[in-house]
Amino acid sequence: MLKTRITELLGIDYPIIQGGMMWISRAELVSAVSNAGGLGIITAFTFSNTKDLAAEIERTRSLTDRPFGVNITLMPTFRPIDIDGYIDTVINARVTIVETAGRSPEPYMERLKGAGVKVIHKCTAVRFARTAQRIGCDAVSIDGFECAGHPGEEDVTSLVLIPLTADAVDIPVIASGGFGDGRGLVAALALGAEAVNMGTRFMATKEAPAHARVKELLTTASERDTVLLLRSFRNTMRMMRNATADKVLELENQGADIHQLEKLISGKAGLGLLESGDVDNGLVSVGQVVGLINDVPTVKEVVDRIISEAREVASGVASNGLFKPLRRPTDIGK
Repeated sequence: MLKTRITELLGIDYPIIQGGMMWISRAELVSAVSNAGGLGIITAFTFSNTKDLAAEIERTRSLTDRPFGVNITLMPTFRPIDIDGYIDTVINARVTIVETAGRSPEPYMERLKGAGVKVIHKCTAVRFARTAQRIGCDAVSIDGFECAGHPGEEDVTSLVLIPLTADAVDIPVIASGGFGDGRGLVAALALGAEAVNMGTRFMATKEAPAHARVKELLTTASERDTVLLLRSFRNTMRMMRNATADKVLELENQGADIHQLEKLISGKAGLGLLESGDVDNGLVSVGQVVGLINDVPTVKEVVDRIISEAREVASGVASNGLFKPLRRPTDIGK
């Protein structure tokens, strides 16, 4: 075991958290991460209604007796979402860990905390982390610019953002954006974080519900194969570069409004890509860490490898004060 305040807070063996990924963070993946000693997180809005979310929570419980959480993202969407209903569902299902993202969760904190829920708020700037602490969040997950999904609008990388956040708040910090191996875990801990959050790495696992061609794409992509969309709308999102992403960029540069882009960037199009394996038809969110991914192991193999690598790196640092970098041949020349 590798103990930090996060492992103690969440009741997990290792400071490894699976990011909430739309369509991907379902029972099979979530339970596999929790069973491997990390924290799996269901993405609430993968499910179009609260009844289906409740069923997925129960399905996850049938696959693991370890802690897991639910992600609720508080951002504008093309379809109206009953946030209160989803929060009530999580509380009624006795889920004890919730990850929020996007807008401040302050309007919901009294209900969540009153139900004994531990709240992790994912944010992209130090000032947002301070707010999360002030309103009573138990931990913050800080997204560096390298991350998949929405990296914010300030383009500050994890190497700078993590220590700044750790210095600014007293609650535990989770490092998110750019993490996928044991070297990254040790780096995050050295920077003041107490866990890492990984999405892209867990997408390229056997348990992730994505087509084999999507997973193959992740193993062949480089760190240069992501693209930032919707920058002109100040709602930036990092996606894998493909024909759809290039079309969105073209239209955005031509001054298209958000409704003209809706069909291309919709979640349904992304779901279609993940299910069909047509990797040019739709968008898939990945981080720059995709450049470090070369295989599609089981979740347990990923977690065990990360912990083993982290111990090897930490041992090298501690031994006679000599730092010996860990190099894996499969990471070179991709």
